[in-house]
Formats: sequence, structure tokens, C-alpha cells
Amino acid sequence: MRAGTTHKRTKIGNRENANKSAYAFLAPYLILFATFIIVPMVIAMALSFTNFNTIQFPSFVGFLNYVNLLTRDEIFMQYVLPKTVLYALIVGPGGYILSFILAWALAQMSKVPRTILALIFYSPSMTSGVAMTVLWKIIFSGDQTGYLNSWLMRLGIINEPIIWLIDARFLLPIVIIVALWSSMGVGFLAMLAGILNADESLYEAAALDGVKNRFQEMWYITIPTMKPQMLFGAVMAIVATFQNGLIGVQLAGANPTPNYAAQLIVNHIEDYGFIRYEMGYAAAVSVVLLGIVWTFSTISKKLFQEKD
Repeated sequence: MRAGTTHKRTKIGNRENANKSAYAFLAPYLILFATFIIVPMVIAMALSFTNFNTIQFPSFVGFLNYVNLLTRDEIFMQYVLPKTVLYALIVGPGGYILSFILAWALAQMSKVPRTILALIFYSPSMTSGVAMTVLWKIIFSGDQTGYLNSWLMRLGIINEPIIWLIDARFLLPIVIIVALWSSMGVGFLAMLAGILNADESLYEAAALDGVKNRFQEMWYITIPTMKPQMLFGAVMAIVATFQNGLIGVQLAGANPTPNYAAQLIVNHIEDYGFIRYEMGYAAAVSVVLLGIVWTFSTISKKLFQEKD
């Protein structure tokens, strides 16, 4: 009896040591996560109930910032929120579907061209700031030397140059185009990895069951077997869509953008927080943005979670 008890204690002790080792390995990540995610989020929520100008000590105002956001901020209700919703509805699903289609197409290729093309598609997500200055500003330059103006004038479509990046009619569509171009990020790589690591025996069994072409394989085999990668890609697409306000500011060269043509929620936060120094109000807007991102992420999780 004593030997058995000693053996059980030894096993319990080994398990506790293993748990301590696991916590030791997780500690750096947990510390960084708490420092840069949890603590700033809690501070932002606390500041959203205050009037804070970064100089004087914050004064508590309750829900006044949220009330002003929904009832008195005409710019937010008339420009920022509708344009953010339009931008998110196009860039979010569009970039997500485009990422999956490109990942699926690349998976059908051999290793060398697949690697080269994957790097080409992924690189805009890392160099979008440089590309904005070097490439897109040249394409949409407002004089006759701009590539798009020059091309349209040669075809006789326009008679004089269009100031694309100042005109409110064109700025948001241009921002959407650039956002789709740079949307092949880590979600795209995760989808590509999920497709490449699919079990080949499933495709063989599906062929015996009557699956005849690649599109049927994609619908019945590929998508159901890579739900974790699809969920990761969806969450990354949602986060990137709602936080990607830099494009309009870089193209137009100002925040707010001309006539609020491409003013997204992130730009509204930066405007009030770092230009007007109304940090309490900016924190309230950021909390609203956090709630929107959390809502859409939860919906995505329910769509792609494994069903019992």
C-alpha cells in the first residue's frame, strides 16, 4: 500500500513539474500579451469614460463620450461609419475570397512557381507603405504625367487630368483597390498551408464516390478539412480591414482625408486622439471599434467552428 501511494505521489509530482515547465515557457508570451494587449485595452476602456487632453488629469464624465459619438458627432454618423461599413463589406469578404482562390490556384502548381508567386502576392502586405509612395501615387498622380491620366487622355476618354487623390468621388474606390491589392497577408499563407497539407487519401476516396473535378474537390473536401485555417484567415481579414486606415491618409496626404471621402474609424480615432488631443473621446471610439471587430470575429468563429 505504501509503495502504491509513493508511486502515485511520484506521478503527481512529475505532473506538477511538467505544468510548472509549461507555465515557464508560456510566461514570456503571457507577460507580453498582458503588457501590450490587456493593459492598454483596460486603460482605453477606462479613459473612454473621461475627458482627457493628455496634459491635465482625466476627469470622469460617465457615458458622455458615447452619447456624443452617437448623437452629436455628425462626421462620424454621416461619413465615417457609412464609409467604414462600405469599405469593410467590400475589402473584408473580397480580400478573404481572393486570398482563398489564389491560395487554391497556387496549390495546383509545382513547388518552384508556387513559391515565387506566393512571395509576389504576399510582398504587398509587407511593403504597402513604400508602394503607396512609389507606385500608387505615380499611377494616380493628378497631372498629365500620371500613368492613369496619361493613358485615359491618349484614349480620348478625358480631355484634362483628374486629381484622383483629392476628388471625393474617386478617393474611396482607389483606397478599396489598394486595400484589395495588399490584402494577401498571413491569412493567405495560412490558407495555402492548409490546402497543401490536406490528406491526399480524402481526395482518392472522393474520386471513388463520384467527385469528378477540382471545383467539386474544393467544395466538398478542401474547405471542410481546413476550417482552422479558414477561421484564422477570416479573423485576420476582419482585423486588417477595420484597422487599415493608413492607406487613405498616405494617398491623400492628410487626416482628415479631403471631404472625409475615405475617412474610416481608425482615421477618426487618430484625428481626435493625436491631432485634437481629445484622448477620452478617441478612446470611446476605439472601444466601439473593438466591439465591432469582436462581433464580426465571433460570427466568423461560429461559421467555421467544428460541429459535434
